[in-house]
Amino acid sequence: MGRPKLLLDLRGKPIVRWSVEALRSHVDDLVVVTGGDDPSVRAALAGLSVRFANNPHPDAGQGSSIAVGVAALAASTRAALIALGDQPQVPDEVVPALLAAWLRTGKSIVAPVYQGVQGTPVLFVAEVFAELGALTGDMGARGVVAARPERVERVTFARAMPSDVDTPEDYARLHVE
Repeated sequence: MGRPKLLLDLRGKPIVRWSVEALRSHVDDLVVVTGGDDPSVRAALAGLSVRFANNPHPDAGQGSSIAVGVAALAASTRAALIALGDQPQVPDEVVPALLAAWLRTGKSIVAPVYQGVQGTPVLFVAEVFAELGALTGDMGARGVVAARPERVERVTFARAMPSDVDTPEDYARLHVE
């Protein structure tokens, strides 16, 4: 993007604030993993009940940020949602549906599927945290989800995957969605 995408304005708020506000009411403890833009992200989220964990090596990829976030979880954490800070329009029904599927099935991983495409956020139970804590690179947690399909519950949504912001075109598209 050439600039900090999480801080781009979307209808009067930074993108990251939209993303965090969408999750805040659904979780007991929200950990935001930051990188080199840590002070600006903290300022963008001022007033929200969140904790911060700084990834000293964000250039090591999304996997390293997931590992930092998992390391910051309280020891009593039973499950964690891994969500993207640059995905500000996750539909309101997604997180409650993932939580309900976990409680109903007891599966270790619960992932949304949008019109046939697996997406985010994804719920992981504590028994998977060690695998997440060992992640590196840009693949995120896809390998953990794919490693053992029998432990994954998929929740289907009849809508397109929510957009994330990776390019100027993605950002422009958010303004018309």
